[in-house]
Amino acid sequence: MTSTHRLILLCRAKVLASLVSGALAGSVCLAGTASAEGPVRIQLAPAQQTTLSSEIAANVLKLPFKEGDSFRQGDLLVEFDCSLLQAQLRKTQATAEAARETLKVSERLAQLNSISSLEVDQARAKVKETDAEVAAMEVTVSKCIMKAPFSGRVAKLQADRFQYVSPGKPIMDLLDTSRLEVRMIVPSRWLSWLRPKGRFLVHIDELGRNYEARVVRVGARIDPLSQTVPVMGEIVGNHEELVSGMSGTASFAKGQK
Repeated sequence: MTSTHRLILLCRAKVLASLVSGALAGSVCLAGTASAEGPVRIQLAPAQQTTLSSEIAANVLKLPFKEGDSFRQGDLLVEFDCSLLQAQLRKTQATAEAARETLKVSERLAQLNSISSLEVDQARAKVKETDAEVAAMEVTVSKCIMKAPFSGRVAKLQADRFQYVSPGKPIMDLLDTSRLEVRMIVPSRWLSWLRPKGRFLVHIDELGRNYEARVVRVGARIDPLSQTVPVMGEIVGNHEELVSGMSGTASFAKGQK
């Protein structure tokens, strides 16, 4: 469950509790705010994240990075022991080469009227079949290594070196730490003045520091029960001390453009 979903569920729970007690008011839940002028709770989250999973059945040969390590886009993250698959690739390549030689001989014999055109067509079809098998094996062998789709950090390792994994087995969780999003839930009435690129101040609880931030985008749907909407922002500048999962508050000047 994402931080945005947790905030929405919290707001809904507060509203439902107020409905039961008969004390529903216009300011029951403003996504963790006391008023429209007050701060809202935020959480830092990676702009993108993913889980690498195995596409083949093999033993893990290399895992160069550990939890918390940083990597760059294109770095080798996982290598599998693919000795058997590579041997099968060489076999299909040899079969394809034999099929091409057979086609050459068939075409010469056809010129001498020694074989029928049907036999030549069958030889051509065999070449296409073996070439397709080679292409399929090359794709399979390419799955023996997994490279970083973006620069970031390893959030969690879910496999060990020398472990046998099957297709679909999660190997590691990756976070793109180059740009962290500021995620929050704000009262929907703020939409009358809240706009993308609007500036606001973020206080990070874990560090006890303030950072300037700007609105990146506003959610496409208002929650009908809590009357709130998700908003995503980003902190201005590069700050290596910020880590995904940190939380705090965002303060807006009411009516800020």
